[in-house]
Amino acid sequence: MDPILVATSVGKRFPGVVALSEVDLALAAGEVHALVGENGAGKSTLIKILTGVYQPDDGTLTYRGEPATFASPMAAQQAGIATVYQEVNLVPLRSVASNLFLGREPRNRLGLLDFRAMNRQARELLSSYGVDVDVTRPLRTLGMGVQQMVAVARAAATQTRVVILDEPTSSLEPREVDTLFGIIERLRSDGVAVLYVSHRLDELYRICDRVTVLRDGRLVHSGLLAELPRLRLVATMLGRDLEEVRRDGATKFEGEHTADEKPVLTATGLTSKHRLDDVSVTVRPGEIVGLGGLLGAGRSETAMAIAGALPLDGGEVFVAGRRMRTGSVAVAMRAGVVMLPEDRKADGILPDLSVRENIVLAALPRLSRTGLVSRKRQDAIVDTFMKRLRIKASSPDQRVGDLSGGNQQKVLLARLLCTQPKVLLLDEPTRGIDVGAKAEVQGLVDELAAEGLGVVLISSEFDEVVEGSDAIVVLREGRVVTTLRGADVNEAALLDALVDET
Repeated sequence: MDPILVATSVGKRFPGVVALSEVDLALAAGEVHALVGENGAGKSTLIKILTGVYQPDDGTLTYRGEPATFASPMAAQQAGIATVYQEVNLVPLRSVASNLFLGREPRNRLGLLDFRAMNRQARELLSSYGVDVDVTRPLRTLGMGVQQMVAVARAAATQTRVVILDEPTSSLEPREVDTLFGIIERLRSDGVAVLYVSHRLDELYRICDRVTVLRDGRLVHSGLLAELPRLRLVATMLGRDLEEVRRDGATKFEGEHTADEKPVLTATGLTSKHRLDDVSVTVRPGEIVGLGGLLGAGRSETAMAIAGALPLDGGEVFVAGRRMRTGSVAVAMRAGVVMLPEDRKADGILPDLSVRENIVLAALPRLSRTGLVSRKRQDAIVDTFMKRLRIKASSPDQRVGDLSGGNQQKVLLARLLCTQPKVLLLDEPTRGIDVGAKAEVQGLVDELAAEGLGVVLISSEFDEVVEGSDAIVVLREGRVVTTLRGADVNEAALLDALVDET
């Protein structure tokens, strides 16, 4: 198969960050090529270079045998490179037909839009792909799955030589996934090169011919997918030595929590369309339960559902034996459930406020008397937690945005602990902080658990989950596949659970 689009030694740098370094990628005609890697691996940056959003700082692009430079996404589209993103980027208020032919609408002899012809061609196009829908309806009135199928059909209908599909099945029902794969097979037979980005291993092995694996902005593997076993693929993505993992397998054994010990958190049957499917988690006082899984497995969604930040279609949450109403962060906090978010800058700290203001923010309702908050009581709490968590700041009045990442994380922890919680949900608590600060945060989590707090831990670093957890609930595609306890809490068992084809 001849290559259509080739990236050679591509590199991209941002201030203080090397996003890509010497990455190669070759997409061949009639091939479905998987692009995989965890968060921060460089997948999105590479796609943006291929589609003209970014210009590479190093390396070259070759398209259809000629050196290529795409000055904008429009230039890439006009050249025949179409991209379908996870979030549908069409025009919701316009009709399905208008979206399908946006920018290339059929016109009559007078140069006016021929709506009758456009609607007829839209029906024929969607019907050929197995999609039955009223093409005159506004796109926003349709479900997300149908909208995604319209976006894919639009990309496939143009004079496209390369189609990039970024997590295309995230909003699709199983029947719609089958329809999508039918479209992909048709593209393959037409000689179109398809770049397929997904975290779902079953899909990759079902539809893809070759695979490129990125890790930390670098190419770590490229070759035939059929020659790469699932366990080896996962180990390659994570940067783990498979033989070492096997050799060091069952090395951890923590004291077990007795079965009759009353759970501080019981979440059962958590279900949210396209996100969670009957997920259950149990945490006892003083226990750290890790949520294991690859990107998109449903780890963050599970924590958000327990914390009231994700609407649920079904399921119950009990805190210390009492049923908690789901879907409300305020209710969850009053019940004693708090969550440290994955992105502390976007969802956590208020960078322009002081350390004091950030810490006491969640505790203000408890500290107020007739609407007034005593500065003395605030200072006492702030002083207590700054000492306990060893927060390094010139004073409580220092702007929190000026602190290091590790100290910002501690400030967020202090804010949550001010509420005197029963359950602490930690989503990537050590991401983006240095090694020393990471060890301090991990030590704090252990101390909190030792004091009887129930902890749910999420981390993309498998060794952190294994070393820090008493039990691990393993998730895949929004479902629980197993729970590891005691001597089974090791990397070998975790990797086995993630790729188990049964």
